[in-house]
Amino acid sequence: MKLKRFSFKIVDCIAQEYSILIASEEFPNSCRIGYTPLTKSLVFFDTNPISDFIKQHEHQIRKMLHNKRLDTFFVGFELHFILWENKETKQFSNRSKILVLDRRNTVRLIHTYPSEEEVTNVYTDGSFLEKKGKGGYVVLIKKPGKNYQLHTYNSGKKNSSLIELEAAIKSLELLKDTEKIRIVSDSQYVRKGLTEWVPIWELNNWQTVNGEKAKNIGYWKYFDSLSIGKYLEFEWVKAHDNHFENTLCDLYAKMQAGAD
Repeated sequence: MKLKRFSFKIVDCIAQEYSILIASEEFPNSCRIGYTPLTKSLVFFDTNPISDFIKQHEHQIRKMLHNKRLDTFFVGFELHFILWENKETKQFSNRSKILVLDRRNTVRLIHTYPSEEEVTNVYTDGSFLEKKGKGGYVVLIKKPGKNYQLHTYNSGKKNSSLIELEAAIKSLELLKDTEKIRIVSDSQYVRKGLTEWVPIWELNNWQTVNGEKAKNIGYWKYFDSLSIGKYLEFEWVKAHDNHFENTLCDLYAKMQAGAD
């Protein structure tokens, strides 16, 4: 999938509808859209190649606008944003789908079709106990034909999502010499980070749709660097849903966070 970069500027607001000018170096003209945050109404005012492209990827632009905070809608607001050309939106939105990041070659390939049968499975989980002010995480490794390997760690972080990310990072550190890995987690933060957010942030100076810096940039950059040369699959499982390995990781993560 190819990523295209666009500029975005709010140029007017009439009756709570914001007029937004969109342009790109890849298209000769700009286009204007209207968006009303309260009703989530989106209208197109132009008919030209860039407008046609935006319409073809309407789901992505709508998602971006829906996620944008109300206080960041004002005349004069500017940012850059990225659209995935021909992104399989339904596949990526389906939580049951495994997301694949293949970085064994120079091109970063991202898709939803696992192509490797024999991979090392890694189950990760993190926990932060607010009453104790402590966190812990677990990496459970299952290599093909081998027994489970359990690794537990303390975390000084006070954010569950960041602790989950720490666990995923640690899994790649432990498996630095392993090429094909499937990371199984109950965290969408882990599942989507390298497959959807980081490629966009890299092209957009690590800015979000609200014009702010993405959170935990250093961790994401390091996690991304560990993925180079690897074939990674990201599988999401529902927490507390009788998934054996996830339940085991959850138990040990809480034990580690609660240890004195």
